[in-house]
Amino acid sequence: MKFLNTTMEKIESGRALDPLSAPLAKAVRKLTEFGPVKDALSGSWLGHPLHPMLTDVPIGAWSMATLLDLTGGEESAAAAKRLVGIGVLSAVPTAWSGASDWSETHGPAQRVGIVHAVANSVGASLQSASWLVRAKGRRKTGILLSLAGLSAVGVGGYLGGHLTYAQGVGVNRIPGRCAPRRHRRR
Repeated sequence: MKFLNTTMEKIESGRALDPLSAPLAKAVRKLTEFGPVKDALSGSWLGHPLHPMLTDVPIGAWSMATLLDLTGGEESAAAAKRLVGIGVLSAVPTAWSGASDWSETHGPAQRVGIVHAVANSVGASLQSASWLVRAKGRRKTGILLSLAGLSAVGVGGYLGGHLTYAQGVGVNRIPGRCAPRRHRRR
């Protein structure tokens, strides 16, 4: 536990991340300007933040692929490959939704958010590589890549949990109102 707390403190105070995260957040804010795009990505239309809900699809697909890989044998290879692909495809809207939310953060939350995004990008890249090598018939290599990818996504998930539960990012304390709408230009 002490290791995790120390690591989070280092990330939160790591101003070396600012030259990367600040311009990137600005660029994402431009792409997801207030209005319909921001509302769609944030989940305003749903009345609930969208990003946390979307994460269940890629994480669930990759977890089930790993379960099939470890317990199903050769006869489950096609289903595991399909689940890896579903996870990769569903990671795209998940990442866009998260990036839109992240672009509104500052300071420590923005620093943790960029590391969260990098960890998840590494995980998604490893899963993509897994799908490609599985398509070429190299199942064992695909399994190893999936395990590494799921590990990276686990790190990303821990960081995402820290953003929500420790830093309160995306948490709306006003009943009946979804947080992103309050940012909308009038």
